[in-house]
Amino acid sequence: MCGRTSLSIDATDLENRFDIEIDDQDVPKRYNIAPRDDLLAVRNDEPETCAMLNWGLVPSWADGPDAVQRPINARAETVRERSFFRPTYENRRCLILADGFYEWKDDRGTKQPYRFQRTDGDPFAFAGLWESWTDGSEELRTCTILTTEASPIMQPVHDRMPVILEPDEEDAWLSEGNGAVLEDVIDPYPEEELEAYEISPRVNDPTNDDPGVIEPADTTQSGLGDFST
Repeated sequence: MCGRTSLSIDATDLENRFDIEIDDQDVPKRYNIAPRDDLLAVRNDEPETCAMLNWGLVPSWADGPDAVQRPINARAETVRERSFFRPTYENRRCLILADGFYEWKDDRGTKQPYRFQRTDGDPFAFAGLWESWTDGSEELRTCTILTTEASPIMQPVHDRMPVILEPDEEDAWLSEGNGAVLEDVIDPYPEEELEAYEISPRVNDPTNDDPGVIEPADTTQSGLGDFST
């Protein structure tokens, strides 16, 4: 699954990497983004610009934002089959921008957090779905992140991981009605392009949103450490 992420890259660098325009150049650097926070995304209806989407999907037919369970993840293997996600998958796809994500390893009853990021530190895009809900006066735009089977680097921590798109898959993912794309991107991200390391339990509290969250933990006592190599 994917329940926490980060994006601390300068807006100009994001614009250059994804060939987009970011309307608000003061997009804050985030080190600990949690569900119901806003995520920076590129939607298929406006692929040249970025917008903030609230994390936790609310379908357009819902009676209200709190009238349905708001999934933060959708299983890529079944997203086309579930009525909750099918119309969104077919019509409203997005790239959710990030530079890392977090997962917790259950070590004899203790939840140890790990950070996962590209080995070169560059930003990347999750495959996402987005929705627009309105009551006629208020509009709420929301999103969810697709997940797939864990790659070998992820397996010691969790059996699922977010679908991370390769740069040459991003435009295809945004294209509507391309059913073959899901099979193309569902495979776990290349092992050699990701690294993982143990971080402090400070990440457990979403109010801790500072550079210290992503610093490697002191693993001299834990015996877990970095298993990315």
